[in-house]
Amino acid sequence: MFQTSLSPEALRGALSRLRSGHSVFDRTGGRGACGACGASTTCHTRQPVHTVYGGAHLFKADTARKLGAVALGALEEHAPDFAAFARALGLPGADELPEGPAEALALAAALDAGAVPAGPAAGPARLARAVHARVLDKLRREPVEDLRIDFEDGYGVRPGHEEDAHAAAAAREVALGMAAGGLPPFLGIRVKSLGEGCAERSLRTLDIFLSTLVAASGGALPPAFAVTLPKVEAPGQVSALADALDALEVALGLPGGAIRIELMVETTAAIFGPRGEIALPGMVDAARGRCAGAHFGAYDYTASCEITAAHQHLAHPACDFARHVMQVALAGSGLWLSDGASNILPVAPHRARPGGAPLTPQQVDDNRRAVVSAWRLKYGHVRRALESGYYQGWDLHPAELPVRYAAVYAFFLEGVEATAGRLRSFIDRAARATVAGTVFDDAATGQGLLNFFLRAISAGAMTEREVADRTGLTPDELRERSFHAIVTRRSA
Repeated sequence: MFQTSLSPEALRGALSRLRSGHSVFDRTGGRGACGACGASTTCHTRQPVHTVYGGAHLFKADTARKLGAVALGALEEHAPDFAAFARALGLPGADELPEGPAEALALAAALDAGAVPAGPAAGPARLARAVHARVLDKLRREPVEDLRIDFEDGYGVRPGHEEDAHAAAAAREVALGMAAGGLPPFLGIRVKSLGEGCAERSLRTLDIFLSTLVAASGGALPPAFAVTLPKVEAPGQVSALADALDALEVALGLPGGAIRIELMVETTAAIFGPRGEIALPGMVDAARGRCAGAHFGAYDYTASCEITAAHQHLAHPACDFARHVMQVALAGSGLWLSDGASNILPVAPHRARPGGAPLTPQQVDDNRRAVVSAWRLKYGHVRRALESGYYQGWDLHPAELPVRYAAVYAFFLEGVEATAGRLRSFIDRAARATVAGTVFDDAATGQGLLNFFLRAISAGAMTEREVADRTGLTPDELRERSFHAIVTRRSA
């Protein structure tokens, strides 16, 4: 027995003041909710690593497959082997890899057979080959994770009858894709903003699209379907969209809350309200449990800060500030955060015309330099976002897909052995503060180490079995997703 001073009644009185949480998100269904469907269980643990935006007038049922084919073609043309791809992106130690295609092919075969090359190129070669192999597999198997059929910036302003026709046509293509099993795992549309001058057009497009889709699909929506609301400036705009979705779900016989909302943070008003309060929680509250995530739009946001076009880019300090406010405002909400898009696309400046003369060697070199330069920029943007805790971002061109996946896979594979060692050591010591090499770990680090591997699994960089083998955790422990629960159970 140990001496205590609080009576059971006093302890109960203190504990009675506690709630299940202390945040606005407890009222909205956000805290602990699934990012894919809004449920309060962990029915989905996968956050897509990107969202691909494309004009609604271009969408077809097989768009994802076609984007994957273009991405593979870009790899074949500008980085035909794993060593060339590693050099193009600037992966660690890439300069040590062979430059000749035949030598690179032989080294890839040796690595695939389990051989370990001698010398300083061993580590870089294993990393580069692992990243390249995973990227190729991903582009062939599931080239797009999340796709947004865009009726806003990627579509433009068109006559009303034309947008009506495109909304209906895109919906029918979605129904065809559902029937054929060819859609990405996450799908949605981006409507126009609900600001002055666009609101009626925006909701009409939404109505036509959903009404046509439900009729063509026999009453179904794609899983985790989302409506992205751009240029949000006030909670009333989010409420208006939620009201429209309530009415559409009733009219179309859909379950209540079936359609998610994503908010686009593209204005300063989405960061701070008119009285200086952080605006995002109120906007999430206005979605009435439908909000699944917040996407950052760098170029509209920097423009609203009066930053000139030459200096509008993802790495601008103004963007860092906005993204961090988003993180702080939505921490613990269960909502998915997404970074924006790179503004330099990997597009070759020269194209050979059908039946015309082939490109000159200089033109071929110009094309490669332009694409590789854009790839390097994209790789840096994605890597910077990952280091900042943003695990999703925008892709606007199919040739960006190889870089997106390579950056994600390299981020997790580079440090996997050291991180696994730290996690094993920490768990073995039952979460006592410990030193692994020169790194000090305390209890606050444990969940972060575990999160690294949970994110690696979610992003497709590693399988659950690969993580279990490296960390010593069982699959059941990984699915529990709680470092505290793992240590408590093992200690007991």
